[in-house]
Amino acid sequence: MASLMQDLIVVLEQENSEYELLLELSNRKTGFIVAAQLLELEKITDEEQIVVNRIHQLENKRENLMNDIANVINKDVKTLKLVNLVQMLGNRPDEQEKLSAVHERLKDTMKHMVRVNDQNRDLLGNALEMVQFDLNLIQALRSAPETANYNKGAYASGSIIANQRSGFDAKQ
Repeated sequence: MASLMQDLIVVLEQENSEYELLLELSNRKTGFIVAAQLLELEKITDEEQIVVNRIHQLENKRENLMNDIANVINKDVKTLKLVNLVQMLGNRPDEQEKLSAVHERLKDTMKHMVRVNDQNRDLLGNALEMVQFDLNLIQALRSAPETANYNKGAYASGSIIANQRSGFDAKQ
C-alpha cells in the first residue's frame, strides 16, 4: 500500500506540472487571441495538444493506481476520492501531508485553468461575433437599394448606393 501511495503522489505531482504548463500556454494564448495572431495561436494549440496527450497518459496511470488502491483497501473505486485517501492516511502523517498538498495544488491549478479557459472562450466568442458582423455588413452593402435617378426617357438609371467594389478590401 505504501508504494501505491508513493506512486500516486508522484503521478499527481507530474499531472500538476503538466497542468501548470498547460495553464502557461493558455495564458500565452490569450495574448495571441487579443492580437489576432493566428499563426502563433495555431502553434500554441499544437503545443497544448502535446501536453494534453501527456496528461491523458498520466490520467490513465492515476486511474490504474486508484483501482489498485481501492482493491487493497476493499473500497469501490467509483466512490473513492483523494479526500477520502487523505483521511485514511491518519496513521501515516508524511504520506497524508504529501497527498493533501498535491491535491490542493491540483485544485488551485485547475481553478486557474477554468478561469483562463473561460476568458479565452469569451474572447474567441467576441472575435467570432465581430467576424459575423463584418460579413453581415459586407453582405448588406452589396444588396443596398438603388437610388431613384431617372434618365430623359423616364427609365430608372439609379445606381446602388453602396460602394461598387467587388471583393474584399483588406485596407479598410
